[in-house]
Amino acid sequence: MGAQWKTKIKETTAAAKGKVFTKLAKEIMIAARAGADPEMNSKLRMTIEQAKKASMPRDTIERAVKKGAGLLDEGVHYEKVTYEGFAPHRVPVIVECLTDNVNRTVTNIRILFRKGQLGTSGSVAWDFDHLGLIEATPDKPGLDAEAAAIEAGASDLEANADGSTTFYTAPTDLDAVTRALPAQGFTVHTAKIGWRPKNPVTLGAAERTEVEAFLDAIDGDDDVQNVYVGLAG
Repeated sequence: MGAQWKTKIKETTAAAKGKVFTKLAKEIMIAARAGADPEMNSKLRMTIEQAKKASMPRDTIERAVKKGAGLLDEGVHYEKVTYEGFAPHRVPVIVECLTDNVNRTVTNIRILFRKGQLGTSGSVAWDFDHLGLIEATPDKPGLDAEAAAIEAGASDLEANADGSTTFYTAPTDLDAVTRALPAQGFTVHTAKIGWRPKNPVTLGAAERTEVEAFLDAIDGDDDVQNVYVGLAG
């Protein structure tokens, strides 16, 4: 499955695409706090590239940058909050949110975790590695992902079921590896700091279905940006 839970909702639907754009706009606004120039702000540059790959309109991207950098007279302020806990069957979960109302978000998260167990800060983070996560695909068949990882400076990699590869880096190396991979024949689709489980849990089909329903419900909350799960397969 990889480190990050991916919703089963097809992004081809207008509603799902709108939700993706909303999440990306929040990421852009947060990144733009450190400066509105993508060349001087690597996090902003990577987030904008991700938005472009998702076909987010240019004017929407530019407006998000200006809002985040404080160049527009609008009072929305997003805060990043992280929750840790367990899905059913003691599967560890880390949920990252961007919210303009922490009280609303924590109330929703508590409700969503009723079928699992909401923990305290650090309760499951110890069972994950905090890394740079780069999802990329080869430009042509037969490219050696392992050789590309070595040349680009990635610390590890994982092949995904959809034909893409997740390259792992130290958080400080994320931008450099993201820039280096295209020269090795790989197109980068996403690049972010995230979490990789150390000891993924293996479940039977019935238990897995229950966990997936739990994760889908969490991912469906408007304030949730990323969901990382220690689930094998």
